[in-house]
Amino acid sequence: MSSIAGINTTTEAYAAYNASAAKTEEKKESGKESSETAGSSGAVYEKSESENDSKTPYTVNKMSAEERASLVEKLKQEQANRESQLLDIVKQMMTKQAQTYGNANSIWQFLAKGNFTVDAETKLQAQKDIAEDGYYGVSKTAQRIFDFASALAGDDVDKMKKMQEAFEKGFKQAEDIWGGEGKLPSISYDTHDKVNKMFEDYYSSKEKITEDTAAADAQ
Repeated sequence: MSSIAGINTTTEAYAAYNASAAKTEEKKESGKESSETAGSSGAVYEKSESENDSKTPYTVNKMSAEERASLVEKLKQEQANRESQLLDIVKQMMTKQAQTYGNANSIWQFLAKGNFTVDAETKLQAQKDIAEDGYYGVSKTAQRIFDFASALAGDDVDKMKKMQEAFEKGFKQAEDIWGGEGKLPSISYDTHDKVNKMFEDYYSSKEKITEDTAAADAQ
């Protein structure tokens, strides 16, 4: 299939994520992030009357209805962009994982139909990559996907749920590339299950924090 033969992408988007995450961290360390966010949202900051007091907090001028509407639309678009980024990286990772699995298992029936063969060196490397501790193994692939989702969503449960939906869409697109539902190798479905388990564990941890906080407040 031409669509399979053309799958040569690896994890460019993930590399871009690493670079972006590094820049974000650098901004946090320099204390610039909050001021840049405020500037992009259209909010205007002014010092209070006690300008000579360096410890006096800043106040935010009231935004107009138009400014608030514009900000809401911008935030919606930013969220949609984050979901699209995760969808793309999931599709790339899962198709690359499947391709690597095919390199390691040249007898894989689906690929065998296309007279798929690899040299011994490529096959050996692929076998290492899909091993339990390999780069395209279940654990490491799932962890990269979940880390990417977490970085895009921040520590926000609702946004993480949107990321989980984007993950499912990306996985479905990877299936379509390889022939439809159920056509990816077993390693891909094991990865799918592990990613969803990570999401569920995250939600559970947040619920536990909420319960502990409520219990402490009640005392």
